[in-house]
Amino acid sequence: MTGSDRSDAARRVVVRIADEAALGPLAGVLAATLPPHAFLALDGDLGAGKTTFVKALAAAAGIDPVEVVSPTFGLVHVHPLPDGHRACRLVHADLYRLAGCDDLFELGWEELIAPPGWVAAEWSARIGPALPADRLDIHLEVESETGRRASFTSRGSAFEALFEALARLDGGSPG
Repeated sequence: MTGSDRSDAARRVVVRIADEAALGPLAGVLAATLPPHAFLALDGDLGAGKTTFVKALAAAAGIDPVEVVSPTFGLVHVHPLPDGHRACRLVHADLYRLAGCDDLFELGWEELIAPPGWVAAEWSARIGPALPADRLDIHLEVESETGRRASFTSRGSAFEALFEALARLDGGSPG
């Protein structure tokens, strides 16, 4: 698809990330264009940079990145966004240890993903049937010791501004 296509069909953009420092501009684009309620379904191999990606997004939104650590054992961390931010909070979930969708009830999942706010769920494929229909799928792949490839796929129409901005990024290309 081109940048001018407008539909509810899935759109895809791939962004190459040279190193961790290059995450800043990418995270800035997301922080500036994500709608007030957005679900980010993050997947990729161990070490691909899922938590690092969330940390960069949090920093771009005004959260101290030192506060953002992997929620592997706590499963979910909720970070309030600065006063006046359109999203109000960032929910960071690590679903690696879940056996499946049945485990979500124990977490209070419905309340966690309810608006307003952004939800960044690592290992989201583990709960595939429970993922919201309107979401942004982000798949991270290791390309080199420091380089990553991030594939963004929209599920729903809420991410039009994001995709326009991603396509203009250095290293961005239609998927």
